Amino acid sequence: MPGEAQVFRLPMSGPDDVSGIVSLITDGSLDPAQIIAILGKTEGNGCVNDFTRGYATQSLRAMLATYLGEAEIARIPLVMSGGTEGGLSPHWIVLSRTGGTGSVQTETEAPALAMAGVITRPLDPREIGRSEQAELVRTAVLEAMTAADISGPDDVHFVQIKCPLLTSKRANSIGGDVATDNMLKSMGLSRGASALGVALALGEIDTLTDAQIGSDMSLWSSRASCSAGIELMACEVVVLGLSRQWSGPLRIGHNVMQDAIDAPAVARLLAQAAPGTGLQQAQASLIAVLAKAEASGSGQIRGKRHTMLEDSDISSTRHARGFVGGLLAGLIGHTELFVSGGAEHQGPDGGGPVAIIYTSLKGTDA
Repeated sequence: MPGEAQVFRLPMSGPDDVSGIVSLITDGSLDPAQIIAILGKTEGNGCVNDFTRGYATQSLRAMLATYLGEAEIARIPLVMSGGTEGGLSPHWIVLSRTGGTGSVQTETEAPALAMAGVITRPLDPREIGRSEQAELVRTAVLEAMTAADISGPDDVHFVQIKCPLLTSKRANSIGGDVATDNMLKSMGLSRGASALGVALALGEIDTLTDAQIGSDMSLWSSRASCSAGIELMACEVVVLGLSRQWSGPLRIGHNVMQDAIDAPAVARLLAQAAPGTGLQQAQASLIAVLAKAEASGSGQIRGKRHTMLEDSDISSTRHARGFVGGLLAGLIGHTELFVSGGAEHQGPDGGGPVAIIYTSLKGTDA
């Protein structure tokens, strides 16, 4: 029986600060053997040379080694997303489970939060940003859905992925037969290939070619959030959804922001969390918020020019995280928001998926 989902959102004072997680384990609130995945929002630049992601991963592995064996640690996706521009706060999101009640939800009860993580085999550098990567992700998403007892694509609300990027060393190791010789561009192609793998798994698209990755932006997933990093070569896939096989009060919902200032899309999502009770009650029910952000390729937001793509000093992904993070923080009521930059094939141009994990109020489930 899958059990009952647990989600903990914890502050971090730096990429090495795992004290909050240790405290949960020490006081018995968290069983390390039942951890499904750990997400981390770190304070680096989010680009190719962001070593805060690897530092955070190393810190987590060292901490987990106190409680788990190497094989147990290796099965846990550690999804680090760099960049806390503006007022975004570095934090951890720990996804776990308990034994629960031992009984599934009935037809009269709402499905509960369900989740599972799958780590693919390491990619060959030739596969990064190409359809082979998308196919690996597609298979991993389907495996995670099965593991989480999520019955179908409609019950999947968010797929968080950490995927690899190309470095000069990786490209040269196989003679340069890679999707791009621009290492920063490789991040976008890897994110895009992963997102389209989600779209394939969820039936949002039917087929895919290498040429469409990073170019045909009419293809996108409404539930993919992908972050690329130097610290891994596999794809770490975390599927979040709803299932009657899980128990407990936790729920998840998602929506798609059509652009970077689409506050109504987020407001509708908050209304789902606490229908008929007002913004403050909705905010109080929230546990975690996950969102994508990017600068629109058109250079405009609702007909007005932006300069995020033209800044030679600061990457547009950094601008976008800070910008969207500010909008979300005003609606959510705090700044511990998992806002990931670079939304290639993740929502429409300039927009992106957003999901909330919340505690349902008794009697308000649809």
